[in-house]
Amino acid sequence: MIFSVSVALALASMSSVLAVPVSTNGATSLVSRATIPSPAFVVYSDKFVSADVLPPAAQVAGFNVVALSFLTLNGAADQAKAFADLAADARSAKKAEYTQAGISLIVSAFGETDTPTTSGADPVGTANTMAQFVLTNGLDGIDVDYEDLAAMNKGDGAAEAWVTTFTQTLRKTLPQGQFILSHAPLAPWLSPNAQFAAGAYLTVNKNVGSLIDWYNIQFYNQNEYTDCTSLITTSGPPFAGSSLLEIAANGVDLNKLVIGKPGSAADATNGFIDPATLGTCVDQAKAKGWAGGIMAFQFPEADATWIKAAKGTSFQ
Repeated sequence: MIFSVSVALALASMSSVLAVPVSTNGATSLVSRATIPSPAFVVYSDKFVSADVLPPAAQVAGFNVVALSFLTLNGAADQAKAFADLAADARSAKKAEYTQAGISLIVSAFGETDTPTTSGADPVGTANTMAQFVLTNGLDGIDVDYEDLAAMNKGDGAAEAWVTTFTQTLRKTLPQGQFILSHAPLAPWLSPNAQFAAGAYLTVNKNVGSLIDWYNIQFYNQNEYTDCTSLITTSGPPFAGSSLLEIAANGVDLNKLVIGKPGSAADATNGFIDPATLGTCVDQAKAKGWAGGIMAFQFPEADATWIKAAKGTSFQ
C-alpha cells in the first residue's frame, strides 16, 4: 500500500495474466454474514504474527475490522495465505474469537505489487476467484487495494473501467448488507487532477460508489497530509483538493471516508502522524460532521493502544 502516485509512470508493464484459482486447502465453502460497521476502524495485517496467524483479539481491541493482506492475482500471500492455510477448525476458532469481540475479518486484494489492468487480468474472472476465497474461508468481505498506478496515470479510462467491472462482479457473489466491500484508494485519486485525466476514483465513485461500503483512504506517501490542516481541510499542490473535507466536497459521501494512516514511520515512506496528534485531527473532523472512521497500516505497530489514541475524544 505504499507507492506514491508520482512514480506511476516509471512502472514497467507486465505480460498479460489472468487470475489463477486460489487454493482452498481442502476447506469447505462457508457463507459469511457481516454487520457493516459504521464508523469503521480498520487495521491491516500483512506482517507475520505467530503460528496462530492473528493476534489475540484483545491486542486489536478498538478496531472493528481486520484486513488480512494480501490476495493477489497469483493467489493468497502473506497473512491472507497463512489464514487460508490454517486447519479448518483453527480457522473457525479464530474467526469465532474475533466475531465475539465485535471484529470482522476481511481479505485485502492486490496491494502495491499487483497491476491488474496493466497486466491484462480479467476483472470478471478475478472478482469471481476472489469472492470465492471470501466464501471458502468464512470471511466477512473484501477490501480492494487497487494500486495500478501506471494504468490510472495513463488516463484512458481503462483503470476506472476495470475497477468498476471488478466491483460490480464482486457484489454479485458478496451481496450488499451481507458482506463488507471496501476500497483503499490513494487520496489524490479522489480529487480533480489533470494527472488523472479519466477521473480516477472520482469516476469509480460515480460508477459504483453505491456498492462500496467505505473508502480506506491512504493519506500517506504523497509528501502531504502530515498535519491536521493538510489532512482534514486544505491539501497543497500537486494534490490540492485531496484533504478529507475537500474529498467530500468533490462529491464523495463524507461518512464513507475513512482516514488511513501508517501505524509507524516505518510503515510508509512519509505521512506518519503520531496517534495522539492524529487524535486531535480526528476531533477536528468530527466537529465538522465527519464520522467515517480510521484505518491503520499495519499491525503490530497499530494495536489497541494506537487506535485508542488515534480516536481522540470523538470515539471513546
